[in-house]
Amino acid sequence: MFYSLGHQPNQSCRGSSLRNRIKGPLVVTSHVGSVLVHDSWRTTMSGGEQEMSSYYVGVDVGTGSVRAALVDQRGVLVAFADQPIKKWEPQFNHHEQSSEDIWAACCVVTKKVIQGMDLNRIRGLGFDATCSLVVLDTHFCPLPVNNEGDSHRNVIMWLDHRAVNQVGRINKTKHSVLKYVGGVMSVEMQAPKLLWLKENLRETCWDKAGHFFDLPDFLSWKATGVTARSLCSLVCKWTYSADKGWDDSFWKMVGLEDLVADNYSKIGNQVLPPGAPLGSGLTPEAARELGLPPGIAVATSLIDAHAGGLGVIGADVRGHGLVCEGQPVTSRLAVICGTSSCHMGISKDPIFVPGVWGPYFSAMVPGFWLNEGGQSVTGKLIEHMVQGHAAFPELQAKASARCQSIYAYLNSHLDLIKKAQPVGFLTVDLHVWPDFHGNRSPLADLTLKGMVTGLKLSQDLDDLAILYLATVQAIAFGTRFIIEAMEAAGHSLSTLFLCGGLSKNPLFVQMHADITGMPVVLSQEVESVLVGAAILGACASGDFTSVQEAMSEMSKVGKVVFPRHEDKKYYDKKYQVFLKLVEHQKEYSAIMSGD
Repeated sequence: MFYSLGHQPNQSCRGSSLRNRIKGPLVVTSHVGSVLVHDSWRTTMSGGEQEMSSYYVGVDVGTGSVRAALVDQRGVLVAFADQPIKKWEPQFNHHEQSSEDIWAACCVVTKKVIQGMDLNRIRGLGFDATCSLVVLDTHFCPLPVNNEGDSHRNVIMWLDHRAVNQVGRINKTKHSVLKYVGGVMSVEMQAPKLLWLKENLRETCWDKAGHFFDLPDFLSWKATGVTARSLCSLVCKWTYSADKGWDDSFWKMVGLEDLVADNYSKIGNQVLPPGAPLGSGLTPEAARELGLPPGIAVATSLIDAHAGGLGVIGADVRGHGLVCEGQPVTSRLAVICGTSSCHMGISKDPIFVPGVWGPYFSAMVPGFWLNEGGQSVTGKLIEHMVQGHAAFPELQAKASARCQSIYAYLNSHLDLIKKAQPVGFLTVDLHVWPDFHGNRSPLADLTLKGMVTGLKLSQDLDDLAILYLATVQAIAFGTRFIIEAMEAAGHSLSTLFLCGGLSKNPLFVQMHADITGMPVVLSQEVESVLVGAAILGACASGDFTSVQEAMSEMSKVGKVVFPRHEDKKYYDKKYQVFLKLVEHQKEYSAIMSGD
């Protein structure tokens, strides 16, 4: 079972925590997965005014689990299930998964959320997933992406950094396509990973490969048999242009000219916008595996962060006292925060932001250009800092005794030790630079390392809690850094829309409000990524005339968190220190690399 950082119960307390996901009773839980059902579904099943409601299944493949939801036309989650998936790390910076394992988990969770449902009311299915690379042969069988030759492990995960050398050479070309990824390609994109496979696994993988899929596109192919790719995946991770298509010169310049052959059949020559229906819908084979009727509409997919953006950014904010109420949707920044964080801003015209991916046309919201900032590790960094501390066993024991998540316990502990001052002031002499896995935005420098200054000999629970707080603040300062880069380039942003696991942590949310000086909007449905996936299925079904209409109908505001403006001076000072940290790191590097 996968839990967000905001709600990570111990085993004995699982039931009450699960109920936080949707407003309804717990139906089934086990140590390998869960399913919940909303009370409104019971109303529907027993008759009443919702008798004719339509439903959509959203499936979200994250880093550590597959989750599914049954969502109605109003955007209400009526059932939820999740299932863990396997990960392998055969060596440092090599992260792998299995497409067969992932698909099997998709089938498990989908069957769970539709239990007892009138299947005729399920109108559409939408997938989102991490932007991991799936490799299949010409017969669509898995190929190994590892030196061990294990074909079961045929997925290079999004956070894999094995292709550092390859991305460095790609960036040295200064090719014009790099202008659309902030000027510097990330090691997490697909071209460097493809080049690594060609140079390191020529015989066992590259020469046998027939299909390279982004994981979201693999899922839609498994469901429909259609090899069409999503505009979202190809534009954001593969250098495809919405108006010009593939650029032959780029692939030839970087040494991947063999992909140009046969009209790019290995990486995609049919491209569809997210939410467009695929083929004849769900194939009979996939229908049996998923437990759904054959032929129901299956949508062209989205990357998981983009599905989260779709699930939150279009919400009706009237009556909440927000400045963005009278502003265009381009004033909103969607922040999807889980293992990593993505910062999604849209614009009517292309805006080029150094170190920020994009602009990508129609990659998330049709008709708008998308800029995507990001932080490579956020949830994973908090976990790393907390679990690596000497007081972690004590934290685990005390949180378990109180039937709390470790993060809920830490938040309450911070309230105890803060005394009369605001909790954020506890880090006055402790500062963190959060790039333990390199900087994605806005510096686009994967060589950067994490930094902590202000450590003492103390290793008690107070020390752990304050280090946790400083880490959360550092992530929020990273968001502020990205916002400033986007605004300097031409974006005008006023409101943050948060979703993902970290958005369930009230400390994380309040620190983002305080440090950016912007109000934070949380969705009525905390599982906004799944709502986004369901929106895709709703669009594919034809029940809505456009993605924008589905967004406005199915996205709802839940809670608004406003910044504590009285603390602004303090956070401005800490932000100055934050920027000094990376400046000093670069100075240290220059000293050590000098003669």
